Amino acid sequence: MDNLAPDEKSTMVMVYTHDTLVRGEVVTKESARVSIWPRTQGVPNFIRLLRANVLLFGGSPPKPASYSELYMPTVSAIGFHLAPPAIEPLDYDPQEKNRTMEPVTIMLGTFNIKAYVRISSATPLGVSLEVVYAGWLTIYDAEITNPYLPQMQPMLVPMMLITPSKVAFAK
Repeated sequence: MDNLAPDEKSTMVMVYTHDTLVRGEVVTKESARVSIWPRTQGVPNFIRLLRANVLLFGGSPPKPASYSELYMPTVSAIGFHLAPPAIEPLDYDPQEKNRTMEPVTIMLGTFNIKAYVRISSATPLGVSLEVVYAGWLTIYDAEITNPYLPQMQPMLVPMMLITPSKVAFAK
């Protein structure tokens, strides 16, 4: 593992694919907001995760693996958040008018997520999803569970990024 440059930091994150959960450290510039880092133009083609702990959901039970360094194709990531208990400020102004928090359940790979999507108060959820052109969508107050891991306590994160075109939304 490389030493951090004076303008870099290491942050523990969790990255989800359709069949994998990875908990590891990403190295970014000190000034980067890691909770929204995948939405930025500077995100690389591969997410480099240090001290990566992996759960593979290809069979039953899920299989764990560990790697000192893992390179995950960014396009395969469908979920991303800071590993609890780390938090950063939310990415919206709570005083913004004409917005509402719509409760949803999101099916992300093998995970079920109860959360809120911030949308226009004048537009139904289905219409809002149809016009989402961003590669990542932020969800809030996410409660993450997995039926294949009954021993896993629900994980609560204040903010999470998801790839809306690769998940299902339910009400």
